[in-house]
Amino acid sequence: MKEFSFSTRIFFGEGALERLRKLEDKRVMIVTDRFMAGMGVPDKVASYLTRCQVTVFDGVVPDPPIEVVAAGVEALRDCGAEAMIAVGGGSTIDAAKAIRAVAKETLHIDTDRWECFAIPTTSGTGSEVTEYAVITDRAKGIKYPLDSKALRPPVAILDPQLTVSAPASVTADAGMDVLTHAMEAYVSKGANDFSDALCEKAVSLVFRFLPLAFQDGTDLLAREKLHNASCMAGLAFNSAGLGLTHGMAHAVGGKLHIAHGRINAMLLPHIISFNANLAGVRNGEYTVAAKKYQRLAKTLDLPAPSVRLGVSNLLREVERLNRTLKIPATLKEWGSSPEQIRDLREEMISAALADVTTASNPRPATAECVGAILQKLSGY
Repeated sequence: MKEFSFSTRIFFGEGALERLRKLEDKRVMIVTDRFMAGMGVPDKVASYLTRCQVTVFDGVVPDPPIEVVAAGVEALRDCGAEAMIAVGGGSTIDAAKAIRAVAKETLHIDTDRWECFAIPTTSGTGSEVTEYAVITDRAKGIKYPLDSKALRPPVAILDPQLTVSAPASVTADAGMDVLTHAMEAYVSKGANDFSDALCEKAVSLVFRFLPLAFQDGTDLLAREKLHNASCMAGLAFNSAGLGLTHGMAHAVGGKLHIAHGRINAMLLPHIISFNANLAGVRNGEYTVAAKKYQRLAKTLDLPAPSVRLGVSNLLREVERLNRTLKIPATLKEWGSSPEQIRDLREEMISAALADVTTASNPRPATAECVGAILQKLSGY
């Protein structure tokens, strides 16, 4: 028996922030980062909270470490918050989820009854609707994926106006994170009819609208469609799981300090090839993943009269999109040295295999397989 469910209420489109006006007579803590604070985004959100007492915690940093979560819990305790609003990218929403969960355990606050809002300002992680969060242990150089239904935000607000200020590089990285979520969930061991439908729609939206948003950040239609795609992909992988792309991205990105969406984009073509395993086809028996990649190629109107041609054309289309978005193809192009990769190789392989997302990859991965992919990714 399988299950597909989500408890998050989603408000989307222009004017979605109006939903905040229903908050009355509450002590509210807005969780964000200093960049968003400097851009005045928390102030814009606070303008809808005229009947609330608002405190802003702007201490979130990319790939939030354990220390940021602890600081957020302390800020929450000091202001006596009764509601929380996370405003920012995936790192901010992940940090807010962790703060809420830790506060429940350490301060004995029934945060499950709180009104909590996730308001993404990038179209990437889908964190506003998932039960996952990624927290970093900087001392060990490891990213830890947290997984609990208690982490799901009760309300998500998708207002495309808040994504307009995202730089082109951030738009590219975040958009490729969306594509990776959708393509991994589509072939994941936990894939189902409901998640597949969301994945197919998300993939088609990304290929159509990500280049437009990258070229013109003020294109509000493109921004809205990417925001919706991000949320759909989040709902899909929350049900179906992810795969080796994310397992390796957490490991390689954590060790080499590469933005999550970017390293996902760099890895995705290699993992498509690995999962499709065209070289291992015997007697015309293709893997389920290969057949589903062919179906995605058809969804994108790419030539796919056979499984082999469909996979090949899908792979080339992903590589073409990466080039359009100016994403490096190799770690060498990114700037990593061969010595750095060699010294961290075994640690990255072990971390990738131990990552919770790797378990749902459609093709089992061994240390030898991961090492081979890492070698191809390196460019050396």
